[in-house]
Amino acid sequence: MNITPTRIPDILLFEPRLHGDHRGFFMETWRASTFENIVPGVAFVQDNHSKSGRGILRGLHYQLQQPQGKLVRVIAGEIYDVAVDMRRNSPTFGQWVGEFLSADNHRQLWVPPGFAHGFIVTSDSAEMVYKCTDYYAPADEHSLLWNDPALAIDWPLEKAGIAEPVLSDKDRNARVFAEAPVYD
Repeated sequence: MNITPTRIPDILLFEPRLHGDHRGFFMETWRASTFENIVPGVAFVQDNHSKSGRGILRGLHYQLQQPQGKLVRVIAGEIYDVAVDMRRNSPTFGQWVGEFLSADNHRQLWVPPGFAHGFIVTSDSAEMVYKCTDYYAPADEHSLLWNDPALAIDWPLEKAGIAEPVLSDKDRNARVFAEAPVYD
């Protein structure tokens, strides 16, 4: 597995080795011993599976009391996956990383606890699966406004043929970065 730090070094891009022939392919998507060597002390407690249509934007979500690290991969379609550093004492506080993840490129993104996370579907539909380091706690969830000018996230709307993303009420009414609670 090839593991590459992004421009925020705590966020890692995992690229599994693909073994394929005319019958299809095989890849190892996660191995505890490998992950432990790269990101020590992390244990996953929950796996999630999400399906969304083109233009659906989910996020940017995070939990303060039960922060979740996430290992995200796409098993059908394509998404643009984004993480924003919400750790006040981090040298990359308020910065973001975005990566295309797809069933074709097999890439996975490690988003550690302390980051807001979201994605937009850039294909007709997409299914993603992700491992979490803590349980989902709806009462602890916060939403960061996806298009806050202070963050200037370069969502690939035009490239994906999306005029306006489709949002939940929660995401439409999310807080701007300057007003959002952060990790100390």
